[in-house]
Amino acid sequence: MSFEYASRGFLGVLTPQANTTVEPEFGILLPSGLSLLTARLVSTRPDLESRLMDYFDNLTLSAAQFADAPLRSLGVACTGSSYLVGCEREDHIFDELRQRKGVHVTSSALAVVDALRTLNAQTIGLVSPYPDSLLKHSVAYWHSRGFNVKAIAKVALGKADGSSPRANPIYAVGSDSVVVALDQLQDLSLDAIVLLGTGMPSLQSILKVPHIGGAPVISCTLALAWRCFSAVEGVELSSHTLRDWIAGTHWRTRFGQSFSALTEAK
Repeated sequence: MSFEYASRGFLGVLTPQANTTVEPEFGILLPSGLSLLTARLVSTRPDLESRLMDYFDNLTLSAAQFADAPLRSLGVACTGSSYLVGCEREDHIFDELRQRKGVHVTSSALAVVDALRTLNAQTIGLVSPYPDSLLKHSVAYWHSRGFNVKAIAKVALGKADGSSPRANPIYAVGSDSVVVALDQLQDLSLDAIVLLGTGMPSLQSILKVPHIGGAPVISCTLALAWRCFSAVEGVELSSHTLRDWIAGTHWRTRFGQSFSALTEAK
């Protein structure tokens, strides 16, 4: 297989079927030489929570889409599924998938857990685009992983032009709404703040508000990219490196170029 575009290797990512955010953000976040291969988590279930369960129930089949591609890491960019299956079953699913694939495999939720532990964060705030039912499962999940959810800021949801009535409204969220929600967490004593959901754009918000007080702001997508990259490079997880990712040390310029191109196209 050709490695002409992947001098540092290939990283695989599975995204929910209608997700429009993960691939663009990974394209900005990943350093040069590390190439991204993507495939879709699919379900015909009519409601959100049933689809999320389907994604993890069929994860082995979804991962098989990569066939013999020489992945060095595989990330599952769907945080909501983790909340519903719970930490015990999630750990079992991913242990089994790692054995099958023979490489590092993780979920966006597990990547956030690794990021929070690396930051020595215990008391956290959440910025949520989720409906109340899924948000309740989310809070229970973070508690089960040993974190104290002290505050929740809800993001105002919209509806994208031309979107299907069944479309998840998270995909219509803009960065301005995320920044407004972050402002609700001012003056609180937090160790870290998590932007929930891989479908919600996060990079512009993190560049604008990388921390509130002493609490760094991370997103599920940034955490997953950082965790998969660390696995590919074989580097130790460190607070210093993660804070560099949050600050946009290696990706700020790429984001600016991409954002400028999008603005000019409009």
